Amino acid sequence: MYRIEGEAARGNERLGFFVHELRNLLNTAMLALDVLSRGDVGVAGSTGKVLKRSLAGARELIGRSLAEVRLVQGVQNREQFLVSGFIEELTPGAMLAAQASGNSLTVMAVDMGVTVDADRQVLASVVENVLQNAFKFTRPQTVVTLRVGASGERVLIEIEDECGGLPCGDANDELFRPFEQRGADRSGLGLGLAFSRWAVEANDGRIYARSLPNKGCVFTIDLPRVAVPALTSA
Repeated sequence: MYRIEGEAARGNERLGFFVHELRNLLNTAMLALDVLSRGDVGVAGSTGKVLKRSLAGARELIGRSLAEVRLVQGVQNREQFLVSGFIEELTPGAMLAAQASGNSLTVMAVDMGVTVDADRQVLASVVENVLQNAFKFTRPQTVVTLRVGASGERVLIEIEDECGGLPCGDANDELFRPFEQRGADRSGLGLGLAFSRWAVEANDGRIYARSLPNKGCVFTIDLPRVAVPALTSA
């Protein structure tokens, strides 16, 4: 009974924070829309950017929440897929997000044949979460780098920023704790990295960070590698 009540309480807490954050984002979007509708400013100016950023934040919040529901319910649409194609699909949206944050994104070439077995949608949410985190905390006008490395048994998706290093060093337990937020920017819920850890572990992997003192930090999504993609019959 205690376990059920505890899970219900955590579910209610997540729902409460979700509603609160979504309300804030939509309120900001409505304020920006109201200013734009008066015709005093153009959509290409700062007010238009506020509207765009608020709507993008709402979309990200809803997408992350839907992915979390899938994990909680144990819905795992696992498949084998090439990491090169997976990264290629994510790149256009990530480039736009980098530009919106005033930074740039470098995506390194991925070796062909590198394959994982995972829930593609959930893994995409993880990579997008970590990229958004990097864009949020990297220093202005700097570069975030996305690269993939692979050994015979593991696939490492790495995202490196130029935030100046983690204030807590390599304290991964604190970094991936729900509602923890680093730095002065307290926008958001502090759930993105916690969700990322849950999601990666549900796909038989792990996620961790290492600090590059006075430079930045690297977040690594570490997944098992599979030998070849699954063959489908004609």
